[in-house]
Amino acid sequence: MSKVAVLASGGLDSAIMLVELAKNSLVYPIYVEAGLVWEESEKRSLDSFLAAVDDPNIQPVTHLSVPVGPILDSHWSVTGDQVPDGEAPDEDMFVPGRNILLFSLAAVWCSTHDVSRIAIGSLGGNPFPDATPDFFTSFGASLSAGLAHEVKIEAPFRNHKKSELIREYSDLPIELSLTCAQPTGSSHCGNCNKCTERRQAFTEAGVEDRTKYLV
Repeated sequence: MSKVAVLASGGLDSAIMLVELAKNSLVYPIYVEAGLVWEESEKRSLDSFLAAVDDPNIQPVTHLSVPVGPILDSHWSVTGDQVPDGEAPDEDMFVPGRNILLFSLAAVWCSTHDVSRIAIGSLGGNPFPDATPDFFTSFGASLSAGLAHEVKIEAPFRNHKKSELIREYSDLPIELSLTCAQPTGSSHCGNCNKCTERRQAFTEAGVEDRTKYLV
């Protein structure tokens, strides 16, 4: 069976991707801790989701870390101040270097664990410069060259919308996933850009939203 490392955030998209890839591959979820405000809630959500699906092809979560506080300084993702709300454009959610760091750490792990695929739950319409198909191809090639180990970056949902995933995988416990930039415990804040996107996607999908929102 093929092996794939999945950048697992506990979010809806990557949670669904874990289960989908596990149909034909041995899946290694990787969670990268960077010191961002939502991480403790994300990790709990990821653990809850994996326990609920209980898929034997999904291996225990590997935790890697790279502190970004000294790099991002006063960025809202580190401080929790002025988190983009539901009216903010998606571009305001950009965390500089986020995918570069995620892929770099995952690729080094892959090179020492005989894994040659890294999957990310990037969706269609993602506006960030480090989430384009061209970037995935070129950065994967650079990582492969630098590590002397082939690494292919995959985004199997890159041509999908969140509402389409919700509709197709509504039988999964997706309410346990977390897509929020300012969560409290296991609850979504209900106000941020990500919560608004999530709510709109459930409405568009015509699927009951069992997510816990504070407001």
